[in-house]
Amino acid sequence: MSIADVRPGLPLAHVNPVAKVASTVPLSIALLLTLDPVSAAVAIVCEVVIFTAVGLGSLLWSARTLPVWIAAPLTGLSMLLYGAPSGAVYLDVGLIHVTEGSVQIALATTARVIAIALPAVVLFLTIDPTDLADGLAQTLRLPARFVLGALAALRLAGTSIDDWRTISLARRARGVADRGRLLRFAGQAFALLVLAVRRGSTLATAMEARGFGAPVRRTWAREVVFGGREWAVIAVGCLVAVASVVAAVAAGTWNLVWS
Repeated sequence: MSIADVRPGLPLAHVNPVAKVASTVPLSIALLLTLDPVSAAVAIVCEVVIFTAVGLGSLLWSARTLPVWIAAPLTGLSMLLYGAPSGAVYLDVGLIHVTEGSVQIALATTARVIAIALPAVVLFLTIDPTDLADGLAQTLRLPARFVLGALAALRLAGTSIDDWRTISLARRARGVADRGRLLRFAGQAFALLVLAVRRGSTLATAMEARGFGAPVRRTWAREVVFGGREWAVIAVGCLVAVASVVAAVAAGTWNLVWS
């Protein structure tokens, strides 16, 4: 069962996941080519407007995108403190050099991380793993065994989280969780690894028994469509990338990372 089946009103739920992933590629390439605040800022504004217009605005400020809002300032902070010094010096203590140039780099880096990561996270939240596997296998023609194996592993990620909690409670009940945190973590991690390998072997045998590895042309329960709606999503991603580049060039801030 896919996200579209469970929540038919979810925006972009019926769009091919391959198109959603492809729509983020042009902007990512454009922002990776330059390090300036204008292109990233324009991209962020466009993303907020577009996601709000299609009904995904609430996801931008939800707890699921919190890692992006935390990681971006931390990345900028490292550039602020240890970036290449240039211009006026604001702080110089040991290895820490805060200058006019490092402040500009920090702001540009923070904005670039948000502009690249935010649409990827929001769009990923609208993608069902089964739909993604169908799209990769039918649209991009990736090997079915690889795609289905990855799908099975992804489906077991939640199970691994439950296994971690169960192992932790079991070790506490047996009195073997009273040692140091590092030793406790290492012991639980090894136990989880063993359990994951055993479950993976069992799953692989079960899938082979059901014909997942048969050397014949595979059929699919749901046919994937890649039409005008998908091309429109990709076009929007391209337009955002073009707008970001044009704005940076017009403002005179376009700065190739290798120049």
